[in-house]
Amino acid sequence: MAKMTKRGRVDVVVAGAGYVGLATAVSIAQARPALKVIVVDAAPPGVWQRDGRASAIAAAACRMLSQLGCWDEIAPQAQAITDMVVTDSRTSDPVRPVFLTFDGEVSTGEPFAHMTPNKALNGGLRRRAAELGIDLLEGVAVERFDAGPAGVTVALADGTAIEASLLVAADGVKSRLRDMAGIKTVHWDYGQSGIVCTVKHERPHNGRAEEHFLPAGPFATLPLTGNRSSIVWTERTEEAERLIAEDDIVFETELELRFGLKLGEISVEGPRRAWPLGLTLAREFVAPRFALVGDAAHGIHPIAGQGLNLGFKDAAALAEVVVEADRLGEDIGALDVLERYARWRRFDTVQMGITTDVLNRMFSNDFGPLRAVRDIGLGMVDRMPRLKEFFIRQAAGLAGEAPRLLRGEAI
Repeated sequence: MAKMTKRGRVDVVVAGAGYVGLATAVSIAQARPALKVIVVDAAPPGVWQRDGRASAIAAAACRMLSQLGCWDEIAPQAQAITDMVVTDSRTSDPVRPVFLTFDGEVSTGEPFAHMTPNKALNGGLRRRAAELGIDLLEGVAVERFDAGPAGVTVALADGTAIEASLLVAADGVKSRLRDMAGIKTVHWDYGQSGIVCTVKHERPHNGRAEEHFLPAGPFATLPLTGNRSSIVWTERTEEAERLIAEDDIVFETELELRFGLKLGEISVEGPRRAWPLGLTLAREFVAPRFALVGDAAHGIHPIAGQGLNLGFKDAAALAEVVVEADRLGEDIGALDVLERYARWRRFDTVQMGITTDVLNRMFSNDFGPLRAVRDIGLGMVDRMPRLKEFFIRQAAGLAGEAPRLLRGEAI
């Protein structure tokens, strides 16, 4: 085996330069400048700039991004979700009755979520990371790592190695680092794929988000800036593959059947893609000198739009644990320190995974008696303001014991 060249010692290595990995690095470095943080990413430089998708950012995550000094740069490109409606119907039904509506504010002037271009989100976090002196190594994968009593040695594909106190894996739902750490997962496939695309339409959406529960799965219309909307369309995997392979006319015709004509004529803007959907939960969130965040720890169904926001909670919680441990003179990579993070995040993650699983199974079918029961349930919730307020706070990420950053407070 070739000898590795040592890059020097740092405190934290974050593997993965997506939103959650960058947010973790920025959160630690901003709160504790004495801790040296480095980010390594296997993706080639510039890949993130070609991402034309958008993500739903909950109010708590917006507070966090504001506290990190990123939101003012991102906000002009974000679209507030001002209200949301939920319907339950078949594609062929001439009328889609609205069973549930939500006001889009958690407090006066604060929407419960924004639709944010992925490129703007990633760019804002990268700019802040650079300001904080965080080194970003792109196009370099982690080959292996060895954890010991005094630290972890992270070997990179370019023949160099980094010594650190803690390695954070933010490398996605198919995390290689999670496998290297020997952490097993609970996983099952839904037999569904999520089709994602952007559409232009004639009339304004006025900030309204809609979720249609159709027999094959939810069809979500999420507002973007201008007369545009982001589509997250769940279909059986075989049907999704067929639709992606169709020409533009056939695809837009199928899309129009689900989208409707309420906003006038529609046309697809940019590429369309499909991703297989499933539930993946890591059995452990930490190991000695090692922690999982974001999709590396949990991959859930997009039915509630909470995947990325769970990841931001991970970033905020891990940063808070690491920073407070360092202030107390503790070893930030010690297992007893990292277990504080695991205990904090495990229940919330499992609860959300189970919730999205149950919702998907309940609404992705055309069983008449079950449809009647769920529609009655939605109608009852719509008539209970306190319960609706509870659900809004959950969706906004403000329920439960939220980390300080998600409350808009400094660590």
